[in-house]
Amino acid sequence: MSPLEVAGAVLGFVNIVLLIRRSVWNFPAAMAMVTCIGIVLFEARLYAEAGLQVFFFVVNAWGWWLWSRAKEPGAAVPVRWLGWPARLAWGAATVVLSLALGLSLARWTDAALPLADSAVAGASVAAQFLLSFRRVENWVLWIGIDVASIALYLARDLQLLAVLYGAFLVLSVIGLREWTRAARRELA
Repeated sequence: MSPLEVAGAVLGFVNIVLLIRRSVWNFPAAMAMVTCIGIVLFEARLYAEAGLQVFFFVVNAWGWWLWSRAKEPGAAVPVRWLGWPARLAWGAATVVLSLALGLSLARWTDAALPLADSAVAGASVAAQFLLSFRRVENWVLWIGIDVASIALYLARDLQLLAVLYGAFLVLSVIGLREWTRAARRELA
């Protein structure tokens, strides 16, 4: 277990707690976390996951900007649900992205577990965009991602990241509950 893995785990926990509270400060914590974790994942030859951390860094900067504009100072950002047509479109795009990335990695790299790695990466891209758009469904995706990530990281002997994703799983369930309540309050 490297110091970067430890730092990424601590920052990840801070990030999710801030996210559940709908605090705009989750984004700088996330940017620091993904920098640390990206290096660890690259060294473990989980290239899709490592590349995903670069994506996360950029989209967290964008999310920070979006969230800063979506709320009144001192207030939590508003959240809402997707409609069914949008849910189906997001699901189809996620499957296509995941398969294309997985097949590419299997063919052209020495990636460890390319299809599983890419499934997590593709779903994470979708979840991160949904989070930036403040949609409750992001938590549903994160729950599935967390379960898959735990198995993936254990397979690659990354125990601390597996534990972190176990904590993320618990926090994602809490996040889904809290954001569902917030969306219902905002509709009322």
